[in-house]
Amino acid sequence: MDLKQLKAFIAIADLRSFSAAATQTGLSQPSLSRLLKQLETEMGVVLIDRYHRPLHLTDAGAFFYEKISAVLTEIETVTSMTQRLSMPSSTLNIGFVPSVLYGLLPDIIATLKQSNPDIDVNLKDISSYQQIDALKSGEIDIGFGRFAHQDPWIQQILLRHERYVVALPKAHPLAQVRAQRLIDLANNRLILYHQTHLPIATTVSTAFSSSKPKSPASSPIDTDSAAQQHTSLDSQAPLGQNEPITEPLLHLFAQYGVSPFMTTTVSDLQVALGLVAAGEGITLVPASLSTVRTEQISYQRLIHENATSPIYLHTLKDCVHPSIPDLLTATYQVYEQRGITYRPQKFASMP
Repeated sequence: MDLKQLKAFIAIADLRSFSAAATQTGLSQPSLSRLLKQLETEMGVVLIDRYHRPLHLTDAGAFFYEKISAVLTEIETVTSMTQRLSMPSSTLNIGFVPSVLYGLLPDIIATLKQSNPDIDVNLKDISSYQQIDALKSGEIDIGFGRFAHQDPWIQQILLRHERYVVALPKAHPLAQVRAQRLIDLANNRLILYHQTHLPIATTVSTAFSSSKPKSPASSPIDTDSAAQQHTSLDSQAPLGQNEPITEPLLHLFAQYGVSPFMTTTVSDLQVALGLVAAGEGITLVPASLSTVRTEQISYQRLIHENATSPIYLHTLKDCVHPSIPDLLTATYQVYEQRGITYRPQKFASMP
């Protein structure tokens, strides 16, 4: 059993076609067929049923695919990390979610370049969960995101919590109310824009019978690029009392015993704010977004102390880019200049 055989099997299993797998791998169909046959002969197991179109995995093949895919991913990650350790790049590749770009990230990069004039920075718009794979592949060296991650290859620090504000159309009856409560917003159409939801383990079962808040928790936010297709879904049905609520904004409402009257789901944050500007509903966004479309949108603060969105910084555990300590220093310098409360941290492998 060797890597060529395993990669051939994975390609065939992924695409369910010898011809498509041949195109992807650059191998001929006879070569792929031979590698698969060698692997099956060595294992004494039929992995792929060749008599169906598209090709089907056997039960044994499905089990082997699930397990060996994880092994190959680890091999690729270790290979990439080893290469980067031996030949570190002078460019610092930074991933970020769009909501962070509206905040302090531009100031942080400017501060970093002031203290390190020769540094080369490359910024990439990429969602929080996509950043994990991008870190492993070497596409980025560090990422600013809105979700906590549990991954054996990744280390993460919490930079700070950013307050949510409510975004309302300028003509909305509550547009001039300076301190908003979630319960007062419940009769509106809530526009949802998260492409990533909370892990079920972090959600709560909620009965919508009281406006008393439950234990404080952060409400992560993540947005994918605006290039994604715009899709929407309206719903007037009440949420089930025992169903886990994984959409971050709905989760925040649920902490206060509130279920929005109606929701609309769109592809990203910019589309959500566009609908608010058009008078089609309201939404909640991090405070750094409160400079967007101010001619049509009124942004008002929420009175709830736990109505926040965390900002995380994450990188690989065993392969920290040499410029990351300087980036973290620049981040805290900006926080101090803006009077932002934070708890200084550093990654485990930093000096």
